[in-house]
Amino acid sequence: MAERRPWTRDELLVAFALYLKLPFGHLHARNPEIVDQAARINRTPGALAMKLVNVASLDDSITRTGRSGLKNASRADREMWAEMQSDWSAFTVAAEAALQGTAFSIASEAAAEPDLGEGRDEPTIAKSRRGQALFRQTVLSAYRNQCALTGLAQPQLLVASHIVPWSEDPSMRLNPRNGIALNALHDKAFDRGLITFDDDLRLQISPALEADDSEFAKFAFQTRAGTRLVVPDKFAPNQTALEHHRKYVFIT
Repeated sequence: MAERRPWTRDELLVAFALYLKLPFGHLHARNPEIVDQAARINRTPGALAMKLVNVASLDDSITRTGRSGLKNASRADREMWAEMQSDWSAFTVAAEAALQGTAFSIASEAAAEPDLGEGRDEPTIAKSRRGQALFRQTVLSAYRNQCALTGLAQPQLLVASHIVPWSEDPSMRLNPRNGIALNALHDKAFDRGLITFDDDLRLQISPALEADDSEFAKFAFQTRAGTRLVVPDKFAPNQTALEHHRKYVFIT
């Protein structure tokens, strides 16, 4: 028999956090992480998996592919989806805390701090890092844990690369649509403005890289010019963020 007790806010945050960090094909009751989290919140794995599918039914990037199954999202589900969309930074921090079983009040403190600098104490540094682990997991899972440009699938070499730099817009810091899964080399080039992506998600390289006649530059960058990023399963790159990167970060 289906569980009938209402879902608490913390339970819903756990469900949403799992939806963010897990690839779509992993939202099933046999997933060990779903099994573990279900036990922790006193739900059955089937009930938690069903909640994840209901959350997926609210995601346009999933529903327009025809891959969503159930469409029984509750009013509480819809309200939390709207809350997530309206303030990604605060929501991601709260969802990450719920997943870890720690308390966090969105209203009680800011979700993120400015860039770290000299003189920051450890509590401030820890506060600034809240939500970053879930942001990384969300972005990488959207690209099936592979580099969107090269297909590299080595976790240690993958980065959830920010499109609008972390320091420039706090509201975008933990928004997964401000992230692209890239390998460490192309992430660094993207961060330094040596590469960017056009509206069709095709790679553009800067004149500095075009002028580099080394074999490695040819292999890693020049021969890849025009390569299109893999389209993620969810949370596609924000076009306004990409425009910002081309205008203010990319070196022409």
